[in-house]
Amino acid sequence: MTPIIIRNARILTLAGSLGARRGAEMKSLGVFPQGEALIGADGKIADVGTRVENVPADAQTIDAAGRVLMPGFVDCHTHLCWAGSRMDEWQAILNGETYLDLLKKGGGMLATVRAVREITRNQLAANLRARLDDVLRNGTTTVEIKSGYGLTLEAEIKMLRAIQRAATDWAGTVVPTALLGHGVEGSNADEYAKMVVRDILPEVLREFPKIAVEAHCDLGAWSLEACVRLLEKARKHLPIRAGADQFSCTGMAPEAVRLHAACVAHLEGTTKEQLLALAESPVIAVLTPLTGLHLNQRFTRGGYIAEKGGAVALATNCNPGTSPSCSMPLAIATAVRFCGMDVEEAIVAATINPAHVLGLTDRGTIEPGKRADLLLLHHKDERLLAYEMGGNPVATVICGGKIV
Repeated sequence: MTPIIIRNARILTLAGSLGARRGAEMKSLGVFPQGEALIGADGKIADVGTRVENVPADAQTIDAAGRVLMPGFVDCHTHLCWAGSRMDEWQAILNGETYLDLLKKGGGMLATVRAVREITRNQLAANLRARLDDVLRNGTTTVEIKSGYGLTLEAEIKMLRAIQRAATDWAGTVVPTALLGHGVEGSNADEYAKMVVRDILPEVLREFPKIAVEAHCDLGAWSLEACVRLLEKARKHLPIRAGADQFSCTGMAPEAVRLHAACVAHLEGTTKEQLLALAESPVIAVLTPLTGLHLNQRFTRGGYIAEKGGAVALATNCNPGTSPSCSMPLAIATAVRFCGMDVEEAIVAATINPAHVLGLTDRGTIEPGKRADLLLLHHKDERLLAYEMGGNPVATVICGGKIV
């Protein structure tokens, strides 16, 4: 691999923290106003600073011309693996129906479940591979992708294998998640949840022994008791994550803290008291502001969580029904407008903090020894990431030391 030297850049290193950034730390970007970064032949950051010495003679030179160089985006909460279309449902929502109304009629995520079951693993993987190219163009170099649209053992395994297949020749990093607590098959929700814990979880663990397991607690999803039962069982072997309170406050956020989950996502309906308790815990709050932008204009108070000392991450929640976007720049712009976050907090929440959600400590900052997942923006001022809406601010994407 050819070394790369990037000169004359405004570098956001985000260096100086061993774990996820919390509270006031989320305002620090570790800026070199005019600096250089050297990427070694091993695909890692070799040096960064105002001036880099000992540049290899064969290094490729990139003149940033004063533009921003920053870590690649990490999107830690998506449903990128799906089939079918929910355009008609979106039209119904525009005409006054709610997502929960559609779910009761067998629509919503259940429509996607049917579509996923009807196509092959190879078709699922091909659909996902095309979306991954869009993800990369928008600056996301690491992306989490959930199952959860299968509900049966066969369909869940098919999704996880499709995610694995689509990731094999992609330049970035895909982190799969077994979203086993999502929808319900049949009329008895409690019996279905018990079956998932008894039958599906062990089979997923057998084929994917290191995968994280997630449960989503809300109206139209799993009950608090069912989510706790699944996560209690899973955490004996695997990392666990939770989603909660998109539509109502369920009590899942305090349980996520008690269970030592890596994160709890959504949180639009979580009470202020529970957000405070979350902020005082090690659990990272994952905000999905594009869901509120698309669906119902409800947003999580991310600025409040950070103000109270918490750690916040941003994600697109990209899916066909409630968040049809893979743009982390748009998530940043939305979070600054509607979640009470500063630009600096939103950038931290889109890079180093979501990396820690996924248990990845080798990325999210520009420091020697870290994986060279970098973005060179079109802009000379990082605030334009939040100021502009709808465009693509990314000029160049570097994944693992390669320009892609």
